[in-house]
Amino acid sequence: MSAHGKSWRAVLAVMTCLALHAGPATAGDRALLIGVGSYPSLPPQFALQGPKNDLGAMQGLLMGRLGFDAPSIRVLKDEQATRAEILSSMNSWLVDATEPGDRVYIYFSGHGLQVKDADGDEADGLDEALAPVDIVSGETDWQGAILDDEIDQVLERLQGRAVTMVIDACHSGPISRSLSDDIAASIEGARFLPRPHAKPFEQALTRGLRIDLAVVDKPKLAEAGVTVWSAAAPYQVAWDDVRLPVEGRHGVFTAAFIAGQTGNAADANGNGLTSNAELLEFVKAQSTAYCASQDKCGNLDPQLESKAQAFGESAVVPEKLAASGNGQGAYLQARTPNLAHPTHQDANAVNAVSDIIGKTETGDVRIAIDRPTTMKAGDVFKLTVTSRTSGDLLLFDVNSQGKATQIFPNEFAQKITPLAPDVPLTLPDEYYGFDFEASGAGENVLVAFVVSDAVDLSGIAPKARGLKVELNAREALGDIVARLQKTWADDLDTRGIRWSVGTLRYRVE
Repeated sequence: MSAHGKSWRAVLAVMTCLALHAGPATAGDRALLIGVGSYPSLPPQFALQGPKNDLGAMQGLLMGRLGFDAPSIRVLKDEQATRAEILSSMNSWLVDATEPGDRVYIYFSGHGLQVKDADGDEADGLDEALAPVDIVSGETDWQGAILDDEIDQVLERLQGRAVTMVIDACHSGPISRSLSDDIAASIEGARFLPRPHAKPFEQALTRGLRIDLAVVDKPKLAEAGVTVWSAAAPYQVAWDDVRLPVEGRHGVFTAAFIAGQTGNAADANGNGLTSNAELLEFVKAQSTAYCASQDKCGNLDPQLESKAQAFGESAVVPEKLAASGNGQGAYLQARTPNLAHPTHQDANAVNAVSDIIGKTETGDVRIAIDRPTTMKAGDVFKLTVTSRTSGDLLLFDVNSQGKATQIFPNEFAQKITPLAPDVPLTLPDEYYGFDFEASGAGENVLVAFVVSDAVDLSGIAPKARGLKVELNAREALGDIVARLQKTWADDLDTRGIRWSVGTLRYRVE
């Protein structure tokens, strides 16, 4: 198209983690799977039935689609998962036995919690933590928890590895507000330990403070090459699936996370590649369905913390890697230096757009062109965008060479206002002083994001960006999707950011 005429502390609070990529295991690949359901020092009602089943399922995923050998996987279950053994295994099994370029996979299934911050580096005065089997309740707080600070130290020593963390636990307590009058009481299936002797007033203050701070008080692991999947957003609760018989229970998140990688259910666009963004949307949909069936669940928004460009990359190596033709199985290796197991992207830049976005189109955002969608170079056209909900519009044109143009907002648009529900916006309007004309040969796709929450996207999509600025489409769209997948924390009901997307393909001959 041309113009004619002229973010770790917070992450651990949300953790669940990215899929490593299949392929033959190298000598240095290591996985540590931790599951704690039976806590001898805690009342029986705090027992979880899911972790023991989660461990077997995760081991199957690692040895199947993710290509780990059995000797490269260490499993710590219940009485084995002491504080000392977990920390020792993280350092000796993961750090000392691997080198830069190796894969490292860390999985935890059990209770998460918060304890008083001892070193003053937490804005809300609380450290997020994991509960080993030997945790005990002290007079005022938990004793023996594994703090986020301690895991940080391990991750610093793992620099250069392809690190994936998957934590099916939570670190917050909306229990006091919505689940129980006694916040020290357990809730069946909830993977969270309330602070001993905590008072509802104290919890409410803590929750409000962290919401005001947007739950950002630690460096982002993604910047260090760590990919983190989360079972829940901050101030949500991770769950055992209580719909199942007691002995057959598993983590709601873990079951969806595995299902999305062992079949094609998460491959929303059917191109044979399940991207991280598609896997995230699949896990979110499964979590939402679970909460819809449970009175006490509230919202449940799994999270992904990773480098923005990873959203369109494969969660596991595509099964049709050697195939080619019509976009089914034609893939490019992502350029990640020094990794023995590279990820993959759809080789077709237009097809790759839906992998990056992940979200299935629902018709909430509609794009139309005022002429047939097959055009000749030089044809003049206008386009309209209509949204069923109000929100700010970001509109991009992506060509077959992988270049993107930000069509709206732009340097010429004078009416940069939120879209009104079902009121079309026509581009270019009379203020532009020029028309759009088709240029270049090949297939293009128009991508319209409508963001209903007041999210600041000026750093990645400035309103005055010029129409002649060419962007790397994979990076530009990845940046936007990564930002829109963050938690919305500007009100008491923590949830995902509200946004919709629509696309329209057209061809220039």
